[in-house]
Amino acid sequence: MKFEGTRDYVATDDLTIAVNAAVALERPLLVKGEPGTGKTELARQVAEALGLRIIEWNIKSTTKAQQGLYEYDAVSRLRDSQLGEERVHDVKNYIKKGKLWEAFEADEKVVLLIDEIDKADIEFPNDLLQELDKMEFYVYETGETIRAKHRPIMIITSNNEKELPDAFLRRCFFHYIRFPDAETMKKIVEVHHPGIKEALLTTALTQFYEIRETAGLKKKPSTSEVLDWLKLLLAEDLSPEDLKRDGANALPKLHGALLKNERDVHLFERLAFMARSGR
Repeated sequence: MKFEGTRDYVATDDLTIAVNAAVALERPLLVKGEPGTGKTELARQVAEALGLRIIEWNIKSTTKAQQGLYEYDAVSRLRDSQLGEERVHDVKNYIKKGKLWEAFEADEKVVLLIDEIDKADIEFPNDLLQELDKMEFYVYETGETIRAKHRPIMIITSNNEKELPDAFLRRCFFHYIRFPDAETMKKIVEVHHPGIKEALLTTALTQFYEIRETAGLKKKPSTSEVLDWLKLLLAEDLSPEDLKRDGANALPKLHGALLKNERDVHLFERLAFMARSGR
């Protein structure tokens, strides 16, 4: 069971090594990197490449670790008991299985994606330590222990919004997805926009990387954003000459696909003003 990328996902050598190492070690793969570098998509492509079902647990700021195991709806049970419902006698009717439970009870190996774990409270990763180690958890309401039939391939993503606990990190295989260089980016673009003209692609990517390297930029445009930008350029049938910028017009064409806040737009407007003023 080896991951080598897919026709829809360009995986660098170091990324494929990381995925296969995590699978061999049977440890969660913790993937960090800039937003838009394909961390979430990696899990989906691993599942597709290995022919496995994927279970996705999307983490929010309000998500608790317990929700990944199960939730007990005591309020509904109380209401049903007041109404004399027959189902109230079986507590299992009021237990909602979480994503980990779903992955553990699967009859086949699955890929479990825990997406953007750093959005949750700092205690969230620590609350999953035993489940990651033993691949089991206890259901207090029913007195049963849920054990994984097959250890899932677990991929955990983080945008590095907050530091993760050392105890959690020790249990993971770590990989940082570096931002693609120009050659890798060309391969990625070819997957999404096959047959794009070389001159347009070269001009666009040159401009894109210049934008990313502009001093003072608050949010650098990501891989997903350059793909959106190129889609617009193709839809508008723009030529390499149309993309050329001068000092009087520092903003890139269709800049709304690349610059996502007013501060960065104002930065390029100031650069244009300074160029016109001869500063």
